[in-house]
Amino acid sequence: MKLSVSGRAAAAAVVTATTLLATGSLAGAAPATPAVAAAPDIPVANVKAHLSQFQSIATANGGNRAHGRTGYRASLDYVKAKLDAAGFTTTIQQFTSSGRTGYNLIADWPGGDTTRVVMAGSHLDSVTAGPGINDNGSGSAAVLETALAVSRAGLQPTRHLRFAWWGAEELGMVGSRYYVNNLSSANRSRISAYLNFDMIGSPNPGYFVYDDDPTIEQTFKTYFSGLGVPTEIETEGDGRSDHAPFKNVGIPVGGLFSGADYVKTSAQAAKWGGTAGQPFDRCYHSSCDTIANLNDTALDRNADALAYAVWTLSS
Repeated sequence: MKLSVSGRAAAAAVVTATTLLATGSLAGAAPATPAVAAAPDIPVANVKAHLSQFQSIATANGGNRAHGRTGYRASLDYVKAKLDAAGFTTTIQQFTSSGRTGYNLIADWPGGDTTRVVMAGSHLDSVTAGPGINDNGSGSAAVLETALAVSRAGLQPTRHLRFAWWGAEELGMVGSRYYVNNLSSANRSRISAYLNFDMIGSPNPGYFVYDDDPTIEQTFKTYFSGLGVPTEIETEGDGRSDHAPFKNVGIPVGGLFSGADYVKTSAQAAKWGGTAGQPFDRCYHSSCDTIANLNDTALDRNADALAYAVWTLSS
């Protein structure tokens, strides 16, 4: 069950007016006002349409979308074309890793206070073994569809919104580290929050929330509480995804995760459903991480939570 529009608006007001003021932990936090608009429902069919495109791209390019391969660049071109048509200002950032050229894609939504930037990002590359539809087509497609929802809504947030798709995460967060390392100290200080989405449609899912920043963490927990879905603190991927370079320079970070190759416990299966004694994603880093390797409910809930956080933290 999704949180109703009126419920989302009320929750947004509560977390904006109460949590931000109570913790003061989000960099650049100013006296808050209630969110100007409720976050939209993100249609999971739209997210899956992007994932079908990533699958087709991988199939046509040697079975993967890995760093330095034609499937990665085709994936980036697909995302960029959607964003350009929706009115974003897009920038391709180029770097080199393992003797191959890599790319980050950055998309800025016009308006908002550019001294207080809210970013949402995901890694766009797969491993060479497969198409990487859950890891991390799922996060990339949900971030893309949220950005397109910003455009459809004509959102005018208080803070500046920026979206990012990182290259070469599978080689050690190379793209996101390159981005952060090439920011001036002034531009680093302008980023109020970085939200990371890496594997959010695992077929045997859990609902894990990063606990790095209390305000961002509570924003996600507020959303899932409204659905009646319990969450746990994310530990499996701690420091192993693109939030790490941001966290390492003092930028507040947060995010969502549905599990990789750790095994779901009996207690977690009782809480979330699924199969105890099996990995959250049995196809992690494998050739079977295809369009069939998804849980639609987890993908839908996490995409909606992503949009809720973007709307709430940017207002």
